[in-house]
Order: sequence, then C-alpha cells, then structure tokens
Amino acid sequence: MDQGLKLRKLIDSRELIIAPGCYDGLSSRLIEQSGFSAVYASGGAIARSRAIPDMGLISLNEITTRISEIVDAVKLPVIADMDTGYGNALNAQHAVYAYQRAGVAAFHIEDQTFPKKCGHYANKGLVSKLEFVQKIRAVKAVLQESSTLVIARTDAIAVEGFPAAIERATAYAEAGADILFVEAPTNLKQIEKIAEVLPGPKLINMFHGGKTPLISTSILKDLGYKIIIVPSDMQRAAIHAMSTVLKAIKQDGDSRAVAEQMTSFDEREKIVGTADYMKKEALYSS
Repeated sequence: MDQGLKLRKLIDSRELIIAPGCYDGLSSRLIEQSGFSAVYASGGAIARSRAIPDMGLISLNEITTRISEIVDAVKLPVIADMDTGYGNALNAQHAVYAYQRAGVAAFHIEDQTFPKKCGHYANKGLVSKLEFVQKIRAVKAVLQESSTLVIARTDAIAVEGFPAAIERATAYAEAGADILFVEAPTNLKQIEKIAEVLPGPKLINMFHGGKTPLISTSILKDLGYKIIIVPSDMQRAAIHAMSTVLKAIKQDGDSRAVAEQMTSFDEREKIVGTADYMKKEALYSS
C-alpha cells in the first residue's frame, strides 16, 4: 500500500499512532522491529547525529538523503520533519518534491522564521500568519494528486502566547493542512484545549525533559490525539550507551566490563539482515 494511504488508514482507525524519532536507517529499523506502526524522521536528531544543534543548519539535500535511507530501511510509514520548508513558498514547493522522492508518508512544516530552531529552544521567531497560510497553500498545490499528508506546526505558544497559537492553527487547517501540530504546550490545560477546539487530527510531541509535561497515552487517546512523536529519546539513550562503552574501553582496553549492556554480534547482524544478503549473494554468484 502507498505509504501516505497507509498512514491515513491508521489515522482513520481507533489506533493511537506512536512514532519514535529516528536519525538513520539502523535506528528506524529498530523502531520497526519493536512493533511500532510508524517512524518519525526527526530533523533535530538527524542534525545532532552530525554533531550540530537543531538550528536549521542542514540543507534540503542533506536531510532528504538521510530520510531516503530511513524510508528504505523500513516498511512503515515515515513522518518527516521539513522544518520551515527551507525558505519561502517556492522553496517549500521545491522541498515537497524532494520529500516525495524520498518516499515519506507525511511531513510537518512550521511557521518559524528561516533558519528555524528546535521547538524547545529559546528565542524563536515566527513568520506572519498570512505568510504561513500561503506557504501551506503552495505546498498543497503540489500535492493535489498525492496521498502525502501535510502537518502544519505552529511554534506560537512561546512567541505570541497560547490564544495566538490556537488562532494560527485554525487558520492553517482552513488553508488545507491535514493534521495540526501545536508545539510545546506547557501544561495539561493547554493540551486539553488544543484537542477540544482545533479541527481534524492532532499530533503532539512527547519527550522527556522538554517544555511539555509527559501525559499518558491513554489520556491523550481519550482527548482525541491521533499521533504522538517522541523525537530524541532513542538517540539520547544511544549517546549514553556509547559513552558507557567508551569509558570501559578507555579504562580496560576492551568492552568486557559492559558486555551485557551491548547487543551481541549475532543480534546486530540479524537486525541488518546479513543472512538474507548472504543468500542473495549466493543466488547471483556464478
């Protein structure tokens, strides 16, 4: 099934979609093998995998190359981060073509000024509501014959306040956004209000240590949220694990002291499908 249609089918069902954030093919494969129904290609995690912050420093070509690797590694629908669309409305249309070639099921585009910042950083700036409405219309014009879903994200809570965020999100829905994403609500009351007053499917960002309190999936489902993304927790766990192994290697010259915390050689090869590749190699050998 077309990945956009697959995601639409999930949204139309009673299932709450939890999409952990990945940053490469291996991390996306682990999400799939853990039984999730969708993958989130996190722009912030992809940036940090290159040892740079989430501040709009990666080019369109760089991020779509990585997203293509993520899409190729799994059969699940991939929800991707498109930042601000990499410029004005025409830049955003150009970005849509690149994301479609990468094979994403959906992407979110945000109303920050370019270059953007992580939604949980300080000192963000916004474009005008009208400018972003026009950007959504430009993006939707490209997607008339496509099943790819457009997620409109607003970062207005931290910049203009909660009522302005609701006003912006409502306008973005009217402009044609398929899903709404109000970034960084700071309390349960705001989370409840977003679900109550905004039309259509809603996405929420849940990760440990951000501005948004962690709310149980059962409550979010009852409120009517359809998608939860967890952008960076897996990468943060990987950073911690790698640091632990490096400390052992530095001290002992090898990793035996933390061997039980590591995936085995055989388990690693199973994850990447080495046996299947070996069979193919034998099949096509003379």
